[in-house]
Amino acid sequence: MSFRPNAEQIEKLKRIGAATLHEAQGQTGALDSGLKPLDAGLRLAGTAFTVDCRAHDNLAIHLAVTMAGPGDILVVDAKGFIEAGPWGDILTLGAQKRGIAGLVIDGAVRDSEEIIAMRFPVFARGLSIKGTLKAQPGRIGAPVICGGQQIRTGDIIVGDRDGLVVVRPERLDEVLTAAAAREEAERRMRERLEAGETTLEILGLEPALKRLGMI
Repeated sequence: MSFRPNAEQIEKLKRIGAATLHEAQGQTGALDSGLKPLDAGLRLAGTAFTVDCRAHDNLAIHLAVTMAGPGDILVVDAKGFIEAGPWGDILTLGAQKRGIAGLVIDGAVRDSEEIIAMRFPVFARGLSIKGTLKAQPGRIGAPVICGGQQIRTGDIIVGDRDGLVVVRPERLDEVLTAAAAREEAERRMRERLEAGETTLEILGLEPALKRLGMI
C-alpha cells in the first residue's frame, strides 16, 4: 500500500461526505445501499485493507486485524451472508487497539450495542446473533467485491449516514477539487433560494416540464 491520505485529507473527506464525493467523481463508486451504518452519527474515512472470507467463517478476519495498520478500514467480502455475525465486540476491541479506523462488511455483525458504545464505525448488511466458525481459508489484501464495487487494498473508503463510496487513490486530488467546486455551486444555489428563486428557475427545468406537458 504505497499511498495513504494524510490527516488533513481524511478530515476533509469526512466533512465532504459520501454523497458529494460520489457526485464529484461522475456518480461512480457508490457501494449498494444495503450496507448500513450501525451508528449513523459516525463518519468513516481511510484506506481499505481487504479481506475475502468464506460465509459463516471469520478466521481470515482475525488474521487481518493483526496485519492492518493504523487508519485502515477493514473491507470484508463475507459473501452477503447475514445468518451469522463474523464480527463482534471482541474483534472491535482488537481492531481499536491496533488503530484500525472502521469496518465495512458485506455480511452481518453482532454485539451491535457494544460496538456502538465503543464508537467504532461499522457498515454491515445485517445483524445476526449467531456466531461463526474459524476453520476455512481466506485471502488478505486481494481485490474483493463489496457492496457491488471492486475494492482494492489502498483504495479510499468514505462512509456516513447516506452510504459508502470508494475513491481510487490516484484520483484523490482530482475528486477533492471537484467536490470543492460542487460545494461552492451548492452554496450559491442556497443563496439564490434564500433570495426567492425556485429550483425550477435555478436548474432551468421549465423547458423539460413543458416538453413533457407538465406545465
